[in-house]
Amino acid sequence: MKENRLSVLMGAAFLMATSAIGPGFLTQTTYYTETLAASFGFVILITIILDIGVQLNVWRIIAVSEKRAQDIANLVFPGLGVFVAVLIVFGGLAFNIGNIGGAGLGFNVLFGIDQKLGAIIAAAIAIAVFVVKEAGKLMDKFAQIMGFLMILLTIYVAFSSSPPVGEAISKTFVPEKTDFIAIITLVGGTVGGYITFAGGHRLLEAGIKGRQSLPQVTQSAVTGIAVASLMRIFLFLASLGIVAQGLAISKDNPPASVFQHAAGDLGYKFFGVVLLAAAITSVIGAAYTSVSFIQTFSSTILKYQKATIIAFILISTIVFVALGNPVQLLLLAGALNGLILPITLAVMLIAAYKKTVVGDYKHPAALTVFGVIIVVLMAGMSIYTIATNFSKLF
Repeated sequence: MKENRLSVLMGAAFLMATSAIGPGFLTQTTYYTETLAASFGFVILITIILDIGVQLNVWRIIAVSEKRAQDIANLVFPGLGVFVAVLIVFGGLAFNIGNIGGAGLGFNVLFGIDQKLGAIIAAAIAIAVFVVKEAGKLMDKFAQIMGFLMILLTIYVAFSSSPPVGEAISKTFVPEKTDFIAIITLVGGTVGGYITFAGGHRLLEAGIKGRQSLPQVTQSAVTGIAVASLMRIFLFLASLGIVAQGLAISKDNPPASVFQHAAGDLGYKFFGVVLLAAAITSVIGAAYTSVSFIQTFSSTILKYQKATIIAFILISTIVFVALGNPVQLLLLAGALNGLILPITLAVMLIAAYKKTVVGDYKHPAALTVFGVIIVVLMAGMSIYTIATNFSKLF
C-alpha cells in the first residue's frame, strides 16, 4: 500500500510537471533566453517562487475540502464553478491542438513522416493510455518515464553547449534586465489554466485527501514544480550556451536550433524525442484534467469518463489535421490562461476560509498572504499583457 501511495504521489507530481512541459514551454524558454541572455535566470527564479505559492495553496485546499476545483468554486459562489470549468476546458482544448501538432512535429523530426500523420499516431498513443483498465496507474508511470527522459536528454545538451554557468548564477540574483511579460508567460505556462489542477485532481481521484494527507500532498506539489523547473533550468543553460557563442537561433523552431547547434544531428534527434515526450504527456494531462472539470456536472460524463477523455483527444486531433495550428485560437487561449490563474487562485483562497468547504481547517496565514500577492501581481500583469496585445488576439 505504501509503495502504491508513493507511486500515486510521484505520478501526480509528474502529471502536473509534464502537463506544463509542452511545445510552448520549450519554445518560450529558448525565446526568452535569446532575448534576456543570462538575466533570464532571474525570471526563472521569480517564476519558481510564484509557482510554489500557487501550487501549495491550490493542492492543500483541494485535499482538505476533498472536492474538485469546480465544486469548490460553486460553493464559494453558485455558478462560478461552471464558469471556471468552461474557461479551463476551452483553454485545455485549444492548447491540446498545439500539443497534438507538437507531437506530430516530433515524429517528423525523428522519422521524417508527415506532421499530420505523426499527430494521428501521437493521438493513438495518448488514447491507448486511457483504454487500459487501470488507466490512472499507466498515466502515472508514463508521465514519470517521459519526464525523466526529457530531463536527461536536456542535461546532455546543456553540457554539450558549454554555457557560462558562473554568469548565469550571478545574473539570476543580480539581473541586468528583466521582463514582466516573460514572468506572466512562464507562470501561466507552468501553473496556469488546467495545469496546476492536474496533480491535485489526480490525488483526489486516487483517494489521497484529507488533513492527514497534507504532508504528502505538499511534498507532491513541490516535487511537481521542482521537476518542471529542473527542465526549465537545463533548457535555459543549453540555450544560453548557444547564445553566448554568438550562434543564430532559428526563429521557426528555436529549441530545435539549440539542440542541433549543441550536439549536431544527434542533438536534433534528441530534440525530436524531447518534443514528442513533452507533447504526448501534455496531451494526456490536458485531456484528463479538462474532463475532470466537467465530470461532476453530469452523471453521464462521470460514468463514461475514459470515453469523454478519448473524445477530447480525438476532437483536438481532428481540428489540428483539418486546420493546422489555429493561431488566433491559441493566442486567445494563452491570454485567457493568464487570467484564469488569478481567478482560480482567488476562489481557492476565499474557499480556504469558508467552513462549508474546509470545515474548521486553518489555512496557514503566510500561504494566504503569498497567494493574495500572486493574485494581484498576475491579474495586473495579465490585464496589461492583454491590453497591449489586444489587436493580435482577433
